[in-house]
Amino acid sequence: MVIDAIVAAVSRGLILPGDRVVETELAQRLGVSRVPVREALRILQSQGLVLSEPHKSMRLMPVTQARIDNLIETRVALETTAAIRAIRNGLNDAAGCGRLSECIREMEAAFARSDAYGFANADTEFHRRLCQLSRNDVLCELWEGLSKQATIYFGLSTLVKPMDEIIAEHVVLLDVFRSGHIDAVTRALQEHIAVQTHKVDFAALIAARRADRETGGREDTF
Repeated sequence: MVIDAIVAAVSRGLILPGDRVVETELAQRLGVSRVPVREALRILQSQGLVLSEPHKSMRLMPVTQARIDNLIETRVALETTAAIRAIRNGLNDAAGCGRLSECIREMEAAFARSDAYGFANADTEFHRRLCQLSRNDVLCELWEGLSKQATIYFGLSTLVKPMDEIIAEHVVLLDVFRSGHIDAVTRALQEHIAVQTHKVDFAALIAARRADRETGGREDTF
């Protein structure tokens, strides 16, 4: 619950990458003891979302272009491998594509209710299920280690990019996957994960949100 609350808050831009995280403040906001907060931060640190600083302080991992590039490169490699393997095993069939279509419908529902975190979760689930169709447990474990980071970036993207455009990208990706053309799927994943992500200036987005918050334009609350 604490992990989800933190990821949701970051995804919605309520707390920002680079912000200091204080156990006592989080515990008070969430109405829990410091023990689950400490454990949640430990897990998030292992997933690359939280940094430990001197004197036992914690900070959300800042956004840098190098880190975004590394995340993109890793996701492209994992998801392309997953999609190719799924196609070769005939798992881009009606059942497999149906599981991905469910996620798109969830994205549409989140869009309708202006729910950035729900939208980001549905986006994450789409890519999780794509990896699961590979039936490669090692690949899925590696991708899962990136999932919380992906959810945050998906959520932040919605602050500057219309949700319906993101949904349209997933519809195209699903159609290409359904077609079974490996070269086309490889290009589509590169376009969706790398090209489209690079169109979002996360550093500028976060800087603008922080400036707005500091001038009192937004309330920093869960």
